[in-house]
Amino acid sequence: MSSQTQKQRVLQQIAAIPTMERGKLSTYSFKDRPGANGPYYKLQQWQEGKNHTRYIPADEAPQIEAALAGYQEYQELTAQYADLVIEETRKSLADSKKNSQRRSSSANKKRSNS
Repeated sequence: MSSQTQKQRVLQQIAAIPTMERGKLSTYSFKDRPGANGPYYKLQQWQEGKNHTRYIPADEAPQIEAALAGYQEYQELTAQYADLVIEETRKSLADSKKNSQRRSSSANKKRSNS
């Protein structure tokens, strides 16, 4: 599969991610509150150098988990995309270096034959 085709496939997969959320979802409970219904959820994330916490209703936890998985998939796919572009860049640089060496060595041969 060509590099261009692989890049297009990765971009399509990124575009197909339905939801994303950053952070970590944790459960917690109140041990000192008898009869407190739980579990309780909080979503923690870093934004602008600060830790922010959002409290999540139990019925929204599955959607938040799916959105966190979507963001994880996004990160993996963007890393794959970057690897493909880096590979192309390195190959392009190596090819241009080979071509410039060929040109300079053929020019030197022409000069020495004169």
